[in-house]
Amino acid sequence: MFPTLIGTVVIAGIVGYVSERSGFTRNGVVPSVIICIGGAFLFYFVAIMFGLRLFSPGIDAILASVGALVIVPTHYRRK
Repeated sequence: MFPTLIGTVVIAGIVGYVSERSGFTRNGVVPSVIICIGGAFLFYFVAIMFGLRLFSPGIDAILASVGALVIVPTHYRRK
């Protein structure tokens, strides 16, 4: 369980960094990494509590990170 949690954090951090450098988001590197880690943590703990698994833990971390990047910045962005 603990190695999966650490792997989730590492994968989420990489996804946040790559998404910022590739131009997918324009939040800044640190905010993108924080958003990705938060989304991955949330999905990881929900998956543990309810036994909800979509794919392997690594793919779940990637999907949760990208989902958080899509939802959070567009929801709170000023128009």
